[in-house]
Formats: sequence, structure tokens, C-alpha cells
Amino acid sequence: MSRKRQLSPIPTAGPLLLVLSGPSGVGKDAVLSRMRELDCPFAYITTVTTRPQRAGERDNIDYRFISTDKFQDMIDRGEFLEWANVYGNRYGVPRKPVKQALDGGRDTVVKVDVQGAATIKKILPQAVLIFLMPSSIEELMLRLKQRRTESSFDLALRSQTARKEIEQLSLFDYVVYSRRDEIDRAVSDIAVIVVAEKCRVTPREISLPD
Repeated sequence: MSRKRQLSPIPTAGPLLLVLSGPSGVGKDAVLSRMRELDCPFAYITTVTTRPQRAGERDNIDYRFISTDKFQDMIDRGEFLEWANVYGNRYGVPRKPVKQALDGGRDTVVKVDVQGAATIKKILPQAVLIFLMPSSIEELMLRLKQRRTESSFDLALRSQTARKEIEQLSLFDYVVYSRRDEIDRAVSDIAVIVVAEKCRVTPREISLPD
């Protein structure tokens, strides 16, 4: 009498930490905002910054806007997963909400610059790093000009920085193109990445230590 062969149990995928990065002006905020609108089931971690709030931005949603002194206090207390000085302003990912979300089994998204992505990869090698890529440097500069928040000097600096950041693409796990008027396509590509990660034979195991 033959026996049925027992299948080995498939490892259960744990929560993911998605690190969304890319050059300034590539559309990180727009993509995240659209993901929220579509109720994509993630824990969205709000970046803390010292830069001035722009028109249309919402405090504690788009960013958490605080003073330089308050930011320094958070650094001194070790409250950031990572932080960096970007174009004269400080940006940081708060550690506590990231840990709470991951410990609660929730897929989590953070938004950082390329420097910040490199830092997080050193701390949490199992994080999923996604690079938002502009269709061209020319289009990226057009987006920045339309924001009307940067001087000619700042635009030139950001163009130079963007080229250097794109050269660091090998640091990332995935690239998603962020094209004008195609935000939903970028969101869809990120959703596909999440599905692929959940289907890995060997799931990523990510844990943020105390």
C-alpha cells in the first residue's frame, strides 16, 4: 500500500521593510500619497525634517516638521533609525514607529535619500531597497523647476547630485521608473515587488533590535 508523500511546509513570509529612495524631485512623495489613496496595506512612516513646510504639505502626514533644536534632541536620545543632512536641512526616520510596525507584523514603508538607504542597508540588510528612477535627468529638472522652491544654483546642485545617486543603483534590490502622469504604474510596480518578496523560497527575516 503506497503512502502519500508529505509536502514540506512552506516558510511563512514575515513583514517587509520597504525603503523607497531616489533623487530629489523624482516623485517619492507623490507615489507614497497615491499608495495611501489606494489603501495599500502598509505602515507608512513619516519622515521628520527641519526644512520649512511647503504649500499643500500636511504636518505629520507628508513630513513631521520640527525645529533644529528638537531634531538635535532626538539625535541625542537615539530616536532615529537613520538621519542625514540633505541640501542644508535635516531628515530622519524615527526608529520607534518602524519597530512597532515590524513587531506587529505589518509591511512598512520608509522614504529616504540614497545616503539614508545605504545607512539602513548596513543596519538592516534584509530591508527591501527600491530606487525610484526618473525617465531622464531633463525630466527630473523640469519637475524641480515646476516646484519653484529651488534657486538656479540649487537646481544645478541637485542635477549633479542626481547623477551621482543614479550611479549607486547597484546598492538597491529593485528599480521602479517614476514617469510623469504615470504614478499608478509606479505604485503597481511596487505592489508586484511585494508579491515577489512574499513568494521567496527563503523569506527575508527582518528584526529591529531594541
